[in-house]
Amino acid sequence: MAHLSTLGWIVGFTLLGGVAGVLVASLFLLVPERSRARSLPLMVAFATGALLAAALLGLLPEAIEMAGPDNHGAVGLSLLAGIALFFILEKLVIWRHCHEDQCETHAPATTHHGHDHTQAAPGTMILIGDTMHNVLDGVLIAAAFLIDVRLGVVTGLAVLAHEIPSEVGNFAVLLNSGMSRQRAFGWNLVTALGAVVGGVLGFFALSSVMPLLPYALAVSAASLLYVAVADLIPGLHRRTGVQDGLVQGVLIGRGVGLVARVSPLAAR
Repeated sequence: MAHLSTLGWIVGFTLLGGVAGVLVASLFLLVPERSRARSLPLMVAFATGALLAAALLGLLPEAIEMAGPDNHGAVGLSLLAGIALFFILEKLVIWRHCHEDQCETHAPATTHHGHDHTQAAPGTMILIGDTMHNVLDGVLIAAAFLIDVRLGVVTGLAVLAHEIPSEVGNFAVLLNSGMSRQRAFGWNLVTALGAVVGGVLGFFALSSVMPLLPYALAVSAASLLYVAVADLIPGLHRRTGVQDGLVQGVLIGRGVGLVARVSPLAAR
């Protein structure tokens, strides 16, 4: 019965992180383009704080504690391996949909100003890459819930915070590639279900190999750190004004604070 309860949490939060992210992003696209362009960097700053906190205050401490003092080095190696893995995946255009200077998957700037993304990032590649991304997010959430419900909640919130700006970028690129709003919404919703698939697969696979969970959590932490450091933070640095920096700092802090309040460490 406890296993069924855990599976319920996993399905619920993968739906939240995937489908709810698409729904919120679709509403965001109804906002006038100028307002959307101003708001997106603020969302990205908040997501950066949430991702960093989930990795460093939630997943990584839990992985170290589970592994035990004799295996701390193995957790560190898993973290390094995870960062290397996501670097390679990004190089293969799985995590990033295009390589042009003004196009970012996880922290998309804008897709206007006459900048055509259709040559470097066709809609099909975006949908394939996003589906794989969502499956990995689902596995990440499953690994966290198998350890502790609070850790799963932290991870699910971090995924949601990251998915909203990411899905906004996906919508914009799909529309720019000639897809109608209805088709873009439908296909983005289908790819979002990849998180549920990943969560269910992760539940059944990881629960049968519990000794590997600390290292799975370390790789999960690596994915959040990589997205925050390699994709989101460089985009924030493009806004160089003092006021921009202060606002970004406050929003990053709020992202950290939200995750920290529901982190397992907060209950100890």
